[in-house]
Amino acid sequence: MNSNSDQQIFILQILSHFLFKVLLIGNSGVGKSCMLMRYSENQFTNNFYNTIGVDFKTKTIAIGEHNVKLQIWDTAGQDRFRTITCSYYRGAQGIIIVYDITDRESFENVKTWMAEIDKYASESVNRMLVGNKADITERREVSYEEGLELSRQYQFPFYETSAKSSINIEAAFTHITKNILNREIHNSQAVVRKISNVRLQTRQQQQKQEKKKQEDLCC
Repeated sequence: MNSNSDQQIFILQILSHFLFKVLLIGNSGVGKSCMLMRYSENQFTNNFYNTIGVDFKTKTIAIGEHNVKLQIWDTAGQDRFRTITCSYYRGAQGIIIVYDITDRESFENVKTWMAEIDKYASESVNRMLVGNKADITERREVSYEEGLELSRQYQFPFYETSAKSSINIEAAFTHITKNILNREIHNSQAVVRKISNVRLQTRQQQQKQEKKKQEDLCC
């Protein structure tokens, strides 16, 4: 590359398309599958079913000038599938920990799921806490303030959502996607700068060698 404009074009090319793997984790029955269905297909069903192992759907969205394809994995919350889902932490850029606001046990188990992330996922993975089923206010067992306080302790974003009423589903997925995108752009730009520096150093070394050859010939 011979100019700054060439480098800028190169950066834009490599940053124009992204593929992100996002996991939904949490206890069985918290509504992960319903969240995924609402976000990917804008549909909802009251027929409860347990995810067997893992399931995933894709959705492509535009964030500014960037096209982002999300590969969203719905992982089983049952203990008997824990060994299956552990392998899916690897390579994930984002993880959404979901609990049910009407089920305190699912909220208490957030710490267990956080331990799973620390054990199996990348240290840099973006995380988010979501309290689902926010439409069922009459059966609430976990207050909004409790969820917010826990997210502040872990220092990552928090949303209360409802897959049934489509409350904050789009906002939550968009938020974590933007956070992942910002991190990946920063990392990609750092790589580009490193490549540019290596090329510059190589070119300077070649120039020095060429100059030395010319000096030797003169002598």
